Amino acid sequence: MSKGVLREIKEWVLSIILAAIVAFVIKGFLIDIIQVSGTSMLPNLSDKDRLVIEKVSLYTQNYKRGEIIIFKPNDEINDIYIKRIIGLPGDKVEIKNGEVYVNNEKLDESYLKPDMFTSAEPNQFSNLIVPDNFLYVLGDNRVVSEDSRYIGPIPIENIKGHAVLRVYPFNQAKKF
Repeated sequence: MSKGVLREIKEWVLSIILAAIVAFVIKGFLIDIIQVSGTSMLPNLSDKDRLVIEKVSLYTQNYKRGEIIIFKPNDEINDIYIKRIIGLPGDKVEIKNGEVYVNNEKLDESYLKPDMFTSAEPNQFSNLIVPDNFLYVLGDNRVVSEDSRYIGPIPIENIKGHAVLRVYPFNQAKKF
C-alpha cells in the first residue's frame, strides 16, 4: 500500500474513534433517548413514547415541581421509573380527599385528566415533609402508578435524567 492510502485509512480510523468518544460522552453525560414502558403517565405519556432526557440536572440538582424525571426507585429494583416531581426537599406533601397539597396549598395539576382522583391510604407517605436530598413523585395516571404514595420519597442520587422532549410518535412531538 502506498503512504497516501495508509494515511487515508489512519485518518478514517481516528475520525471514527473520535466520533465514538463524542457520542459516548453525549449519551453518558448530556442527553439520552428512552422509551416509556407502561401507562402510569397517561394521558401525557403513553406506552412506547420516546423521550429525550437531559442529564445536566444530575450535576446541578436544579429540580422543579412539575418536571418529569426518570429514576431508579431503589437498590432492589432494576426497573427505571418515570414520574412527575410533586414535592421538593423540605416541602410538606399531603394527600387528602383525592387532592394533593404542597405546603398546605392545593396543587394545581392541570396536566391530569379532570376526573382524576388521587387516592392514598393513610400511611407514612400520604402526609410528610420531604427529607433533604429526596423528591416526592407521582404518576399522572394515579390509578395504576406505583409512586411515592407507596415507595416513599426517592433519593435525588437515583435520578437518571429529566424529560425535555417527546420525539416519538412524530405527530405528538412536544417540549416539556
